[in-house]
Amino acid sequence: MPELDRKVNEIFAGKVVRKDLVRQVKVGANVPTYVLEYLLGKYCATDDPVAVEAGLRLVHNTLADHIIRPDEAMKAQSRVKERGQQRYIDKVLVRLDGAKYWAEVVNFGNRFVHIPDTFVRRYERLLEGGVWTQMDIEFRPDEEVGGKTRPFFITDLKPIQVAAFDLDDYCAARAELTTDEWLDLLIRSIGFEPSAFERRVKLLMLMRLVPMIQRNYNLIELGPRGTGKSYVYRDLSPYAILISGGKTTVANLFYNMSTRRVGLVGMWDVVAFDEVAGISFSDKTAIQILKDYMESGSFSRGREELVAEASMVFNGNINQPVEMLVRAGTLFQPLPEDMQDMALIDRLHFYLPGWEMPKMRNEFFTDHYGFVIDYLAEALRELRRQDRTDAFDRHYSLGSDLNTRDARAVRRTVSGLVKLLHPGADPGREELEEYLELALEGRRRVKEQLKKMGAFEYYQTSFSYVDTEAMREHFVGVPEEGGRQLISQDPMPPGSVYTAALTDSDKVALHRIEVSRMSGSGKLRVTGSPDRAMKDSIVTAFDHIEANKTRLGIERDVDSYDFHVQIVDLMHSKEGSQGGVAFFVALYSLLRERQVQAGLVVLGEMTIQGNILPVRSLVEPLQVIMDNGARRVLVPIGNQRQFMQVPPDILERVDPIFYSEPLAAALKALGVN
Repeated sequence: MPELDRKVNEIFAGKVVRKDLVRQVKVGANVPTYVLEYLLGKYCATDDPVAVEAGLRLVHNTLADHIIRPDEAMKAQSRVKERGQQRYIDKVLVRLDGAKYWAEVVNFGNRFVHIPDTFVRRYERLLEGGVWTQMDIEFRPDEEVGGKTRPFFITDLKPIQVAAFDLDDYCAARAELTTDEWLDLLIRSIGFEPSAFERRVKLLMLMRLVPMIQRNYNLIELGPRGTGKSYVYRDLSPYAILISGGKTTVANLFYNMSTRRVGLVGMWDVVAFDEVAGISFSDKTAIQILKDYMESGSFSRGREELVAEASMVFNGNINQPVEMLVRAGTLFQPLPEDMQDMALIDRLHFYLPGWEMPKMRNEFFTDHYGFVIDYLAEALRELRRQDRTDAFDRHYSLGSDLNTRDARAVRRTVSGLVKLLHPGADPGREELEEYLELALEGRRRVKEQLKKMGAFEYYQTSFSYVDTEAMREHFVGVPEEGGRQLISQDPMPPGSVYTAALTDSDKVALHRIEVSRMSGSGKLRVTGSPDRAMKDSIVTAFDHIEANKTRLGIERDVDSYDFHVQIVDLMHSKEGSQGGVAFFVALYSLLRERQVQAGLVVLGEMTIQGNILPVRSLVEPLQVIMDNGARRVLVPIGNQRQFMQVPPDILERVDPIFYSEPLAAALKALGVN
């Protein structure tokens, strides 16, 4: 037996099970994984192969006798009638009809099963989404309600969950394993083989469990199909509910004014939305209530101010390569229009990059031991009560670009990871740093998209943390943003230059201006669908060149050629407002047959007399050009004082070159002193 399997069987005797057995009995069983593992934990939680074999026979017999196939509902009802009473394992939903509670036993195929009020009061989740239970159903042929025979009665009912859980024992047993061993045990517990994945992927997999262990945690995962996004919330915990795409209501989710009952957020630890692109809210107030809840964990309905602790998870599919979304749109593009709300998106604590998760294949599933899943579910539920949001304060502090909401998101993520990986103990300094960097990355991914959506109140995305011992600041990026390289690192042909500008709608437009020439008489043609402001800017710069061609030493060239200007919209922003200085630089480069410096971007605007106009804000365009690979930037001298406000990580990566008039800009762009 492998060493980790041997250790976990010794330390967690009776609480672990071979995960290949789950797949073995899962075939043909129309029940969640945690129900199967409840049975396997009852009969097969041992390393004795003989006992496992005997236990498997018992599990198969239980599945045959007590689990109902949906197409055998009549057969199951007939068995109760013939025997008078029968035990089944099935999902039970309860509704209130007037003064009477009725149970719907799903695979049993009957919506009018009598259920005692005591069970409803004891297990309130029966009323909201339903619970998988083991129950005894009795047949009473003479029972009538409203003139109709209703013969089925639930006489005993027990939710499928572990009978008792001791958190102290769980924490003490964790101390017997290293962090790497514990991480692998958790990955195996959710069914995957950790040896198939790199450490980063394993940590991202565990991020799916953070909403279960951290109260009021908001997570989004968008990525390709088949990566197991919804599996965790559908199959691995009796305390999570998965809502598939479709309409949902305020009453269902939050509070029903007519019945005065709290909705799903009050009944479940996690409310997960699957196929989020197809979800819509029938009530226009739903998004506002959702925003309030995701911010504070409370919401108002009528005169009531209600508090709940359910975490919110949003899963969805990305149908395009992530590189295309990063370049031409936002990573929130798959969300429905109702949820394309910047205030709502800003309440997300972590964006899990689903495109980094592997598509599930047979070799990714484990044959080793992992926790019986309802035991792990109880552990996660108990640990929700703990608060580890201050876990990193002794060693690290957060950088100045993180606002209160950012800091709260990062702290909750770190708290969740610490509780998952170090229950009852303090992680080491390097481990904390790893969790902190992952938390900063996940939150920054949210902010980067908000910035692209046109809200430069979110422009401060240079997320960092400070090592308070070494007093060194470390900046944390997001991999997909840093790898775009829209700005070439190689020199471009003469006549080509990059320019960026803040548009009238407060978005950053990034363009490449390409100027070519042919024999002619000094005419100008501009193509590439630039907007009116940008075209006017280029025409103004050309008029200045015409008026000053003798002083500039380019009279013969200007009079002997026609010029064609191609505007390439690199970010598909479809707008741009400044391009005059960049055009001047590109034309001068063409006429002098010299390349501009590699990785250079031109900022600024000019008048017809050659005066330089400063840009109205520096930080936003600098952030965008840095993210896209710029190494140096031409900046109007009038913006020099604003560099005090530029985040240090930008200054580390992009060298500013100041200019005061167009010819100086052109000469500096060509590297001429």
